[in-house]
Amino acid sequence: MAPIVPVEHDGAMSPSSLVSQQRANLAELLLEVGPDAPTLCEGWTARDLVAHLVIREGRPDAAIGLLGGPLAKWTTKVQDEAALRPFDDLVATFRSGPPKWSPFAISKVDAAANIVEFAVHAEDVRRAQPHWVAAPSDPELNEVLWSRVSKMGKLLMRGVPLGIELQRTDLAAKPFAAKTGSPIVTLTGTPLDLVLRVYGRRATEVQISGDAAAIATFEAAKFGI
Repeated sequence: MAPIVPVEHDGAMSPSSLVSQQRANLAELLLEVGPDAPTLCEGWTARDLVAHLVIREGRPDAAIGLLGGPLAKWTTKVQDEAALRPFDDLVATFRSGPPKWSPFAISKVDAAANIVEFAVHAEDVRRAQPHWVAAPSDPELNEVLWSRVSKMGKLLMRGVPLGIELQRTDLAAKPFAAKTGSPIVTLTGTPLDLVLRVYGRRATEVQISGDAAAIATFEAAKFGI
């Protein structure tokens, strides 16, 4: 599958412009693969994923159940109903952005909550396809992703009984200690691949170094909030 080429931009982008670009890229990717394409989200097709994105922004009564708990069944029901809509309509709703009354309509909330969300879900679609090719690197997106993985890594990997260092490959930099502990494993990759790995995705180009037992422990661990 040929990669979607991100929207070109000149100069530094504001967070709101960056998230708008990510939204447009993801919408185009969804249309390219079609509603029945698989994703890295277990049990979800592209149709299910865009339905999730639409209710997340437009149905606060259902979005809270995305974190599990007693409202999870209601969230699943609302999402399944949304997925019955025509696929092109769902994608158009997502592309147009959140309703004006949604918290996501606030530009700072949109950028804080969605830049990483959209980057991860774009790769959930892209990397589930045969012969996927990584998207071209975006330095500005890389900085946002690196900032997020540096701050969220400890929480996302709290169940891993190891020390974990992150080493980015797009810049010459020292490893970042994401989680203290012993023994230590080092994850090496682009900021995007590192984010995907600590969010639990395995279709990444991250290299894991350390002793064999520590690597096995890391590979067997579960990630996420």
